[in-house]
Amino acid sequence: MSFYNRLIYNMANMLPCLKLLTFLVLCAALGYLYKARKYTHRTCLLPKTEIRNVADSYDILGGGKGIILLEVSDRMNPPPLVLCSIESIARVYPERPVVFFMKGLPDIESGDYQTQARKRFPVLSSFENIYFFPLRMDELYADTPFLPWYKKVDPAKERYWIHVSADGCRLAAMWKYGGIYMDTDVIAMRPIPYKNFLAAETGDCCSNSVFGLDPRHNFTWQCMEDFVESYRGDLWAHQGPQLFTRIMKKTCGMPTFKEEEDASCGNIPYFHPQRLYPILYSSWKSYYEVWKEIPTFNDSYSLHLWNFMNRQEKKTLILGRNTLVEHLFKMYCPTTYASLSNSNLHLE
Repeated sequence: MSFYNRLIYNMANMLPCLKLLTFLVLCAALGYLYKARKYTHRTCLLPKTEIRNVADSYDILGGGKGIILLEVSDRMNPPPLVLCSIESIARVYPERPVVFFMKGLPDIESGDYQTQARKRFPVLSSFENIYFFPLRMDELYADTPFLPWYKKVDPAKERYWIHVSADGCRLAAMWKYGGIYMDTDVIAMRPIPYKNFLAAETGDCCSNSVFGLDPRHNFTWQCMEDFVESYRGDLWAHQGPQLFTRIMKKTCGMPTFKEEEDASCGNIPYFHPQRLYPILYSSWKSYYEVWKEIPTFNDSYSLHLWNFMNRQEKKTLILGRNTLVEHLFKMYCPTTYASLSNSNLHLE
């Protein structure tokens, strides 16, 4: 038998073996790809679990992707209005982390920090985008103009320390994280479609209860510098809306509105008061009255319920009275509303 004939004969005999070997290699490759795909799919789900358990707020808020709320007192039993505010924000912004910093929240020595923290607030526990972190002012104020001021100020001698602290902390937090800041007496109704924005409380006053800015935004830094340089803790709102108004006038002059159209401060949108304050400070009691027709608030992103005044006059939410505030609870924080069993709860 010639060489070529023997070669052909041997190859013919080897063909079944080659087919089997090819089949086995193909099966191994497919098995590997399946495992790789399965592993990749699992790792795509991991960040949510990991984020839920992390104890570093920057992992969640860094880059301006979150919404920040603060509790600067030691209070650990948030009243219904605070719970409603947080719930409404979590519902309106389901894709964004909503972080509540609380001064009274203890450090938890566990990798499962968020699970343990959330047990303290069962009304909010079903919302996966709500996170809780302790508020440590000395850490928050680090690397900002606030730290030297904070080290020498005596809270016991400050007339409005809680309010001054809240004004300072929101600026430091926004400088560090960026995103959106909201007071805990704000009920969100629809998402704000801007990354950076400021809002007018009235035609001549810039609010600091809701605003959005990038991390390390120049406007925030100017506010922090002015806060310290012109500090007057004995004057109500001097470090708050009046501070924002001073910096706005310095930065771009006081914008004016044409009817109900928004304005701007440089490249920062400046909202007409109707967007966040359709019920003005002077009419704050309207929230606790019965309306013949419930307003739609179609031109507003959120509502500010003027918590300071309702605390002063001890306004209450009484279930079944059909007041405007009860209607808002039903609409925008139904979980909180359903949890209310006491018919005389203070909205502090």
